[in-house]
Amino acid sequence: MKHVLILGAGHSTSYLVSHLLAEAEQCGGRVTVADLDLGLARRRVAGHPCGRAVRLDIRDEPARASLIGEADVVVSMLVPAFQPLVAQECVRLGRSLVSTSYRDRAVRELDDEARRRGVLLLSETGLDPGIDHISAMDLLGRVRAAGGRIRGFRSYGAGIPAPDAAPNALRYVITWNPRNVVLAGAAGAQYVEGGRIRIVPYPRVFESTWRVPVDGVGDLEAYPNRDSLSYREAFGLRDTPTMIRATLRWPGFCETWAQIVRIGLANDSIRIPDLGTRTYRDVTSMFVPGPAGASLESRLGHLLGVDANGPALDRVRGLGLLADERTGCSGETAADMLTELLVRKLPLGVGDRDMVLLVHEIEVDYPGTMRSAERITATLVAFGEPGGCTAMARTVGMPAAIAATLVARGAMPLVGSHIPTHPAVYEPVLRELRSRGVEFVERVEPLA
Repeated sequence: MKHVLILGAGHSTSYLVSHLLAEAEQCGGRVTVADLDLGLARRRVAGHPCGRAVRLDIRDEPARASLIGEADVVVSMLVPAFQPLVAQECVRLGRSLVSTSYRDRAVRELDDEARRRGVLLLSETGLDPGIDHISAMDLLGRVRAAGGRIRGFRSYGAGIPAPDAAPNALRYVITWNPRNVVLAGAAGAQYVEGGRIRIVPYPRVFESTWRVPVDGVGDLEAYPNRDSLSYREAFGLRDTPTMIRATLRWPGFCETWAQIVRIGLANDSIRIPDLGTRTYRDVTSMFVPGPAGASLESRLGHLLGVDANGPALDRVRGLGLLADERTGCSGETAADMLTELLVRKLPLGVGDRDMVLLVHEIEVDYPGTMRSAERITATLVAFGEPGGCTAMARTVGMPAAIAATLVARGAMPLVGSHIPTHPAVYEPVLRELRSRGVEFVERVEPLA
């Protein structure tokens, strides 16, 4: 392995950094971890002789170009907003990039230039998106090789507290970038079901839920995840009548988050003067219409269509959004406030563990054969270590680390803008994931 630059040292990077440092130690390579918070970057490197921690504001063009230019491979763990900036710099400097973020249009449009410069831009190589793509392509390939035709494809992902974790107001814990949690669903969602395209605008994403039983776990709630239609071609499912990608949560989360979205507290565009000195109750009140003399609770009840004195607002209260406590927020928007609040209110408890779930459910028939139609359910359940590495950090970091190592070794013969649905990516990454214990359990049942 050569010199790998990791951009970002947040929640999901601990396994990634340790994996790549171990690879560097074996192969005489180097790993640089860059973050706006130098102390956090240093904690990730932990004094390893093959590692270096540096402070970087990714918006600082000379510093960004200098660090990327020094590296052979770049791994970006930054928030999605910075992915095009990093990708453009990598293409300009001729450095390959592995990213865990969704591939947006700007990165997709770099494909031709990346090919000309011999650069690989590999996006969506984390957990979800990432392992979900890799495992789905393997499963679909095996079904097709057996003569199967896909009638329906549903894929679910989750990073939630383990069933035995102590409950909190949302039955959720922050194990990845909290800003992504706050802004989840903001782009709305679309999918195809029974041959009909369904579009779900942002205000209704968390109201458009359905029950999903997960083997060995129990019943969870699903809500549609982004644009399922954009994956139809990559997965070879353009003519499949049903294709849905969705996110799983413990029951109750979606109801509460739908309330937060309807209030407007996930807003990241309206600047609130003196936000840090205001109370949570003051800020929430700003978003709730109604007569000046009416209480906040009665106005909330009217806005949300619930009993202001009943249990429907208990989780909103439990998060502290009605409290007479100063926010102390360092940002300027309600989304900033909510991001910092979730970090304080929803930590993984001491002795608790998180859980990662991926579930693929496909309906298959076998035309021209005597084989009956069937439903195949493939389920991955992974738990974190209490007081140690979270399941989220392990499953986000592992595929990114494996892919970066393959690129550094010259063992991934691809250029251009890709997600891990190409055999040159998903086959070697999946082999390595399985060797490290990331395995799906499959169940097959007949379809009527």
